[in-house]
Amino acid sequence: MEYKITTYNEQETSMLAENIESEKFPNMVICLIGDLGSGKTVFVKSFANALGIDEAITSPTFNIIKEYQNGELPLYHMDVYRLDDVKEDLGIEDYFDKGGVTIIEWADMIKEKLPEERLDIKIKIIDENTRVIVLIPYGKEYVEICEAVA
Repeated sequence: MEYKITTYNEQETSMLAENIESEKFPNMVICLIGDLGSGKTVFVKSFANALGIDEAITSPTFNIIKEYQNGELPLYHMDVYRLDDVKEDLGIEDYFDKGGVTIIEWADMIKEKLPEERLDIKIKIIDENTRVIVLIPYGKEYVEICEAVA
């Protein structure tokens, strides 16, 4: 089942991220999929802010993984866009059961490494401000989140 939500500005996208954060649980995995400029990092910043993280959130494009430990739960923020250039195993799967929330930008590039249970969020650009956000839950806990926020 898919849940479609249309947002008409950055604030509405941020609100969706905050609503999903309010349903968080340890070992939650969120996979963000969307073109450059679609709002993936906006989503992560809003989620992190709602989690109580006061550090500046930037896309970890060159680091691949950034860890934020000062929120209600640890946040593991990944950007795997450049992962094709990296040949060694980065241990991405190790983060899925470290008790925090893992959010992966460009997650469609590492489908084979993703856990079976997760929340895929596809963000499609309609125009400068409008986005269609499709939530695709894999697993009971993620279906419950979608029911709560959609």
